[in-house]
Amino acid sequence: MTLNNDNELIDVENIYQDIRSKIINAREKMFKHIDTTMTEVYWYVGKITYELSENSTKASYGKKIIDALSSKLTKEFGSGFSSVSIRRMRRFYEMYPIWSAVPTELSWSHFQELIRIDRKEERKFYEQEAIKSNWGYRELNRQINTKLYDRYLISPDKELIIENSKKGLIEKQPEELLKNPYIFEFAGLKENRNYLETDLETALLSHLTEFLLELGRGFSFVANQQRIKIGTEYYYPDLIFYNRLAKCFVIIDLKIGKLTHQDIGQMQMYVNYYKKTQMIEGENDPIGILLCADKDDAVVEMTLGDSVKNVYASKYLTYLPTKEELIKIIRDEKELYELANETGDKNE
Repeated sequence: MTLNNDNELIDVENIYQDIRSKIINAREKMFKHIDTTMTEVYWYVGKITYELSENSTKASYGKKIIDALSSKLTKEFGSGFSSVSIRRMRRFYEMYPIWSAVPTELSWSHFQELIRIDRKEERKFYEQEAIKSNWGYRELNRQINTKLYDRYLISPDKELIIENSKKGLIEKQPEELLKNPYIFEFAGLKENRNYLETDLETALLSHLTEFLLELGRGFSFVANQQRIKIGTEYYYPDLIFYNRLAKCFVIIDLKIGKLTHQDIGQMQMYVNYYKKTQMIEGENDPIGILLCADKDDAVVEMTLGDSVKNVYASKYLTYLPTKEELIKIIRDEKELYELANETGDKNE
């Protein structure tokens, strides 16, 4: 506060914050406009080089054109127009041949990640998720490298998820939140090192932003080790979240060893507790996710059976696996899921 000549109080701090906010917003709009304009330039360069190459009968002609253009453009405008960069621009045009269909919410850095993806439906999935989740290009890169799309494919309602992603719809069903496996390489826990469940929990909470991004859209942290009383005993679920898209509580327990039927039974108890004591009108039933380093699918299936709903078991990895390892895990989980579905259909 300060006084003017008439001894009137003036809130300088609020005025300053208001002006500061306007300046920051203006700068963000300006930078966004510049990036969109340059992305359009890169698209145009890609269009020109693509059309020249397509109209030539010699493959070497396109390379010569790109090298010649690169030499001239680099001399005047810098390294952003290297031969490698121009080839990326050409690939960008090949994948986005209509400029009006290019999403302007994304930057050129985002598109350099997206054009690495050959499958159109997969590329569209990441494109939409990056926009809806407001990912920076580094987070987009991480989600692509950890094969988020493929992990979603083995979720319980994978077909609906992918169909909704094509339409730009948000998740509505609790089971659509699941991934398998979850990848926590950001937590800094080394592979094959001895650590306790409390160590994993502490590491995840220390990297809460990354943890929430890995869980998916709509998650908000509620509590860890929340004390609840059931009968005469106290229990402490590891992590409690709320998902505003699915409109439900999500209870997560972390397991270092192999999952047991006792772990599954306890999680079912937690889900029932939150359903009876914490739900309000308009919310969906809570779900429980048991994150484990290892699980016996036969034990999970026999314990849960057909009557137990909203309890799921997923693997987690504390390191970033190789592409081959991750594909194998996803393929194995997909086969188990399809086998379970076939068995269920026969029993009906």
